[in-house]
Amino acid sequence: MVKRMSKYAGEQVLVVPRSVLDEIGGFDGVKTEGLDAALKDLLDPAKHFFMDRGAAEEDPTHKQLIPYCIFRCGDRILHYTRGKAGGENRLHAKLSVGVGGHINPIDTGEGRTGPAAYFAAVAREIEEELELPGTYEHRIIGLLNDETNPVGQVHLGVVHLVELSSDQVSSREDALLDLAFTPLAELNGAQYERLETWSQYCIRYLAEQDK
Repeated sequence: MVKRMSKYAGEQVLVVPRSVLDEIGGFDGVKTEGLDAALKDLLDPAKHFFMDRGAAEEDPTHKQLIPYCIFRCGDRILHYTRGKAGGENRLHAKLSVGVGGHINPIDTGEGRTGPAAYFAAVAREIEEELELPGTYEHRIIGLLNDETNPVGQVHLGVVHLVELSSDQVSSREDALLDLAFTPLAELNGAQYERLETWSQYCIRYLAEQDK
């Protein structure tokens, strides 16, 4: 009998034990309270490590740390449809406002650890997935957790808001289809049910902040 090779074969991803999430206060949705202290814990090299992705995807006792970058131009939010080329089959065909991915050992190059490795991963993911117009600014606005489905149970998002001065953005990845900007109000209305769960949480949060 031939054993099928995992599509994640050889990939190592950064994880934190679920106990770290419990320490910072378990939550569902977007967490903004105590953000600085929580990030300090999550990005502490003593509290995270790399795990085989195939194992991590099936292990809810650990959380894969995921930068989840939202791009805003004025009152419009960038979104795309997740294509089959993406690594997560469970999210295919969903509408998403989050760009990002896993933190890998390559991000620890030049001796980077902790926050330095994390932000190197953020820059790498943005560079790999999008062609952006000139410079941009971004800030972390919250943490993101969802225990209601198998994908959410093994991932923990760090939400970045990226402010753009131009909407001249294009995709560099086959997994990011139908790239477009749509007003936040429409994403929180007619398009809401098409969004993946993490995007629903983020759009709801941003809409509440705009009230």
